[in-house]
Amino acid sequence: VQLQAFGGGLVQVGGSLRLSCAASGTIGAINVMGWYRQAPGKEREQVAVITGDGRPIVADSVKGRFTISRDNAKNTVYLQMNNLKVEDTAVYTCRLVPRVGLDHWGQGTLVTVSS
Repeated sequence: VQLQAFGGGLVQVGGSLRLSCAASGTIGAINVMGWYRQAPGKEREQVAVITGDGRPIVADSVKGRFTISRDNAKNTVYLQMNNLKVEDTAVYTCRLVPRVGLDHWGQGTLVTVSS
């Protein structure tokens, strides 16, 4: 399984970005798929994931601002990030956890929010 992430970049406070993560290869049933982030000097944290049955799980720190969705036909998960804050600056990484087998991580994409 390969995960390819798109959509990071530089944005001003209050702006929006949309991240996408496309999975390819022999995927099988998915347990969860979604986004994690790691800011400089901080531990990695779960931002938003979506379960195999389509239930979103969103961190309190981004609830109301970030929305996760998926396109099953494209094996792609999207993270719409609105009203971005400086503290959202981090490397965002996509993760896929299958129901069976090891999880997979994509390459990180940098999101920088400037004041």
